Amino acid sequence: MAKQLSVGDPAPEFTLTDAAGASVSLSDYRGTDVVVYFYPRAETPGCTTEACDFRDNLASLRGAGYEVIGISPDSVDDIASFAKNHDLAFPLLSDDGAATAKEYGAWGEKVVNGTAMVGILRSTVVLNKEGTVSHAEYNVGAEGHVASLRKELGIDS
Repeated sequence: MAKQLSVGDPAPEFTLTDAAGASVSLSDYRGTDVVVYFYPRAETPGCTTEACDFRDNLASLRGAGYEVIGISPDSVDDIASFAKNHDLAFPLLSDDGAATAKEYGAWGEKVVNGTAMVGILRSTVVLNKEGTVSHAEYNVGAEGHVASLRKELGIDS
């Protein structure tokens, strides 16, 4: 299992490809608070619920100074389709091979439908303007997670 990040840890740098095929780096967000969330697979029920919840709360998150980035091991074509199908107006990045997920500790053993397996752990890491972890949650539930995160971050409606 990958080592999970804790508050105060420096965020590992990454450069990944977005749904349009452009390179996006964490350093592009320096000076901005960023919510980085890892999801197992586009177009699955839980991942769709979570992504749409971030979409529906994007204005209030941005109003509080946070940008949102979703990362999964899906292909660029799959994340492009996912973003289009659900009107997701924040970057989705392709982490082919899950190297970034592993660096962030969002990789490990989990149980899916009663079967133990290794893969992406639904996780959220919040980074401050300097690129340091200010909040980290692993193995979160898809439903209600964004509301819980907003509460943790002190974001009202």
